[in-house]
Amino acid sequence: MLYVVDPKNENIAVLEARKLGIPIVAIVDTNCDPDLIDYIIPGNDDAIKAIRLITSIMADAVIEGRGLSTEGNIPQVASVGNDQENGKESEILQEKVIEEETEEVK
Repeated sequence: MLYVVDPKNENIAVLEARKLGIPIVAIVDTNCDPDLIDYIIPGNDDAIKAIRLITSIMADAVIEGRGLSTEGNIPQVASVGNDQENGKESEILQEKVIEEETEEVK
């Protein structure tokens, strides 16, 4: 799965995922083409608070999904790191989003 905040700005990544058959989840607003996206999250991809909120929820969902897969509730597709590192992944992802947002504001 590919998670994209601004599909118009990240069009190369979207087209590459399309070619490879990777499902795309994206925050889509009125200036984007929703036909290229498999799972649309309607929202403002320019608002820092919206990006932070949605990305945080997505990161938490990935971590929860990995936890379910290790418990045997769902088949495990891919595993990166161990459970101790999974908690850090959410923090790192959130820090990365905040850094990018800070650069955009500057």
